[in-house]
Amino acid sequence: MNTTIPTFSNQDNMKFFRTLNSRVNNYFKENNIPKTGNWKIHLKTVILFTIFLTPYFLILTLEMSIWYQLLLNILMGIGMAGIGMNVMHDGNHGAYSSKSWINKFMGGSIYILAGNVYNWQVQHNVLHHTYTNILGHDEDLDAGRIIRFTQNAEWRRFHKFQHYYSFFLYGLLTFNWSLTTDFKQMSAYLKRKLSYGTPQSPTRLWTVLVITKIIYALIWVVLPIAFGVTWWKVLLGFFVMHYTAGLILSIVFQLAHVVEETDNPVPNENGEMENTWAIHQLYTTANFAPKNKIVNWFTGGLNHQIEHHLYPHISHIHYGKIAEFVKQTADECNLPYHEFKTMRSAVIAHYKHLKDLGQNPQLA
Repeated sequence: MNTTIPTFSNQDNMKFFRTLNSRVNNYFKENNIPKTGNWKIHLKTVILFTIFLTPYFLILTLEMSIWYQLLLNILMGIGMAGIGMNVMHDGNHGAYSSKSWINKFMGGSIYILAGNVYNWQVQHNVLHHTYTNILGHDEDLDAGRIIRFTQNAEWRRFHKFQHYYSFFLYGLLTFNWSLTTDFKQMSAYLKRKLSYGTPQSPTRLWTVLVITKIIYALIWVVLPIAFGVTWWKVLLGFFVMHYTAGLILSIVFQLAHVVEETDNPVPNENGEMENTWAIHQLYTTANFAPKNKIVNWFTGGLNHQIEHHLYPHISHIHYGKIAEFVKQTADECNLPYHEFKTMRSAVIAHYKHLKDLGQNPQLA
């Protein structure tokens, strides 16, 4: 991890963000609309938790073949990813509700998804949203040595095959959360004295992490076995659930940041970035399938990643409208606005970019 913190330029000669903010704020003011969620996200929350939890109770109470159980585990993984992208995500950005306790409660849903609020807020809200696509600072670009997500990362011979094996590894994301990632992140973040909001004592943070991990294991592993589900079926189902969720969450992120169209800028020798923070987001982020209602609904607006990066504290239910202002302002300022019309085209673009990064070390 690079310890030199990049600094962004404060010279927006095109007045991009000032103009954009004026348009976005006027829209909410003139229409008397709160920037947080409304009945749409509340209904979605009920639906997603139903998808996530109903299969769990069916597995506990009904005898069924392993194949039916695995289908239910896949459904749970879909619900798990949906909650993560919609409920937990908006909550931990303070965008779910105007009431802070509701945001905290909804953000806390990450605990039943195998994650940790402190770690997620530091890794996502602080590092990813501030230093987007900057290697050594945005941890979403860090896949160890196994996958090369940027031309600035070291190239290795096995990367020639990464466009084949990467998608299989994506599914391990939340499974790793549940076992090791949270412990490694908390140790590293506390050592660096990183925090989001009011700093908390390390003792309290470690206590919450350990207790929530124990409760998580009791709910998802011990309890099903206690109800008579064979232990190996429980472990297999647990893995399938996480693999499904991890695959969905990983792909949604990669399509927004790891494609040829998005940049991986580096600071100069003084640690200075070329652009302001807002313009940096335009260069490093891409949208996909913006008109697809199913993708919009399920991904929590994360297919409108540009709008989310510019306005993370506004609920995703407003991103479709905000996109109109962002496009207009970016065009007026002659700035990029990366967008794939379909999810298929975005997946193909990501696949091709992985292949290029793996087979052409000269990109480095």
